[in-house]
Amino acid sequence: MPIEPDPHALPPGLSPAWRGGPRPRRGPKPSHTVEAVVAAAVELADTEGLAAASLPNIASALGLTTNALYRYVSSKDELLILLAESGFGPPPDPAAGLEWRSAVRTWADAAAKRYAAHPWLLDVRESLTPHRLGWTEQLLAVFTGAGLSTVDALRCADLVSAVVRATAERRRTAADPDSPESAEYAAEVRAFLQPRLSEGGYPHLAELAESHGWPAAAPEDFALERVLDGIAALLP
Repeated sequence: MPIEPDPHALPPGLSPAWRGGPRPRRGPKPSHTVEAVVAAAVELADTEGLAAASLPNIASALGLTTNALYRYVSSKDELLILLAESGFGPPPDPAAGLEWRSAVRTWADAAAKRYAAHPWLLDVRESLTPHRLGWTEQLLAVFTGAGLSTVDALRCADLVSAVVRATAERRRTAADPDSPESAEYAAEVRAFLQPRLSEGGYPHLAELAESHGWPAAAPEDFALERVLDGIAALLP
């Protein structure tokens, strides 16, 4: 029988994410559950941003003291891991009958929708929790089914995940009217730079600015499609 590692030696939140259910505690029966604590944290993060999902705010929402909250989560770091696991949720049902590129696009679209529904996921460190590994497992099935080794499939899965996350980050930034990367700022920057680029020895950037091709983000699917082109070159 394998020896279980000490939960305290693992990253915060990893053990409770896999174990599920409340921890055994001495004393009276808890009035809430870990799931209720995480659900309250998700609601606060969705409505007011990640910073609002603080232990005092969660305790207040549940009618608890902050000290009482430690009966359910041991630290803020643990809460954040459980928060991300809940926010991302389980992966979508596998897309049956699709060729591998279409299956990856379907996966990427589902992941993008999770980031759009919970933008704060972009501010939380990903961990090796059940739901997040379920998403990775789906991509591994797609890539190994296309002929890649499990090692290359994992590398490609990590690359696709990173591209989808980066695209979601750009989308969030562009949607913020106060961001320097928003469409409003881009127009002002373009108007300022265009004559200076033409006169200052930047012919390629000047041409792009004149055609409104810069500063502007590439089409959202551009990076993913180029990654898929590269993965296609690995296939047997």
